[in-house]
Amino acid sequence: MSLQTVVEDIRDEARARAQEISDEADERAEEIIADAEADAEQIHEEREAEVERTIEQEREQRLSSAKLEAKQARLNARRDILEDVRGDVEDALAALEGDRREELTRALLDAAVDEFEDSDELSVYGRASDQSLLEDVLDDYDSATYAGERDCLGGVVVESSESRVRVNNTFDSILEDVWEDNLKAISDRLFEDQ
Repeated sequence: MSLQTVVEDIRDEARARAQEISDEADERAEEIIADAEADAEQIHEEREAEVERTIEQEREQRLSSAKLEAKQARLNARRDILEDVRGDVEDALAALEGDRREELTRALLDAAVDEFEDSDELSVYGRASDQSLLEDVLDDYDSATYAGERDCLGGVVVESSESRVRVNNTFDSILEDVWEDNLKAISDRLFEDQ
């Protein structure tokens, strides 16, 4: 074996080894690239899922906010309607005339007088425009006199200086009690379709 042959054998072996190292490096590079691509895909999917979650949360928040605003608007509209209805009732009470107004005033005065002792001197107050009506009605009571006006829709406020008692039997106070006691029923009836 000549030196030339030995050199050729070493070169062939070196080339084979270099090719083997190159193939291993290529294989390793492909593995690294595949791992990197898999990692990149996983990161991409995670980011995409995160973006979807964020979008869904924002959508839910906006939907919830819109529902809350709609509910508030509906409640405000109902409140406005109830205020209008109450205003209409107050107007109707203020506009009562004649026998019906006298009948209600007498009933309220009777109920108020019943709250006092027979010996009490009573002062009766009422709506300014009801003064003559009250004076006529008070002719039937020995211990009660018209004492002046009160800002109200009608009815009476009766006071006794002896017992320091005041009975408020105005249309306003009766309406307030009836309104509060029946507000849910009134609301249900007005808004039964909703």
